[in-house]
Amino acid sequence: MYGMRWLSAVCLILMLGSTATWATPKAGPPPAESSTSLVVAQDSRRVAPDIARIINRGELVVAMLGQDVPPFFQEVDGRMVGADVDLVESMARELRVRVRYDRSAKSFNQVVEVVADGRADIGVSKLGRTLGRAQQIVYSDPYLALRGGLLINRVEMARLAGDRPIESVIRDFRGKVCALAGSSWEEFAKRYFPKAALTPLKSWDECVKAVQKGEFTAAFRDEFEVRSVLKRNPKLTLTLRTVVITDLESSLAVAVSSRDPVLLGFVNTFIALRPEKLDVEAVLKEVK
Repeated sequence: MYGMRWLSAVCLILMLGSTATWATPKAGPPPAESSTSLVVAQDSRRVAPDIARIINRGELVVAMLGQDVPPFFQEVDGRMVGADVDLVESMARELRVRVRYDRSAKSFNQVVEVVADGRADIGVSKLGRTLGRAQQIVYSDPYLALRGGLLINRVEMARLAGDRPIESVIRDFRGKVCALAGSSWEEFAKRYFPKAALTPLKSWDECVKAVQKGEFTAAFRDEFEVRSVLKRNPKLTLTLRTVVITDLESSLAVAVSSRDPVLLGFVNTFIALRPEKLDVEAVLKEVK
């Protein structure tokens, strides 16, 4: 009796299995279009959506610091010029669009925020790569590498150093140092000079003047800005000197939104293929 019931249950399972096999599957919804699927832009180019956005707008929106930083970027007679500007303008020509600069940022960190918020396509503003900024945007490959530098007050450094060589003093720097607020060098100073008394100041000119007066032992920034101070005014060598930190390097890069992967790839390819490679000595020649 139990054997018959067991046999009937098996037959029922087999019948149900066969019926399910024969049933015609229902058509599901069409697959959603990928965010990276190619689209046709207004000029008939078949491109990724993040590139099409720029083409259809007719302009590449670039976040750039509101304060001029020559020779990287500055406004002269109503026109933007400089090394970073040349980079941007060449990139826009490849995309066949014009450039619109968003200079609302009052600090380098705010330039990154403009890109992260989607108010600009890219940020090009002598931007150094930092871990803090990398949590908001993605960086392109570097287009210029700058070593760290200290602008030092000779008297204050001699007082701090005593009989010790300056190299050992800098490695274990415990003096008063200023850095430009909201710049990558403020973050680098905290990381590389943890024993120093750091004060962020609103402008680089303010840093330089404070070091001249002996209010700080040194001002910390990239080697270009540090060396430019004495190149612009050689008389300052009487009270100031520069030190380039060879094992500390900051790479300048383009900031791109994490939502724009193809745009990032385009920027990286543009930098790799660009024939005009920047270096510190070439940029220093532009300093008057």
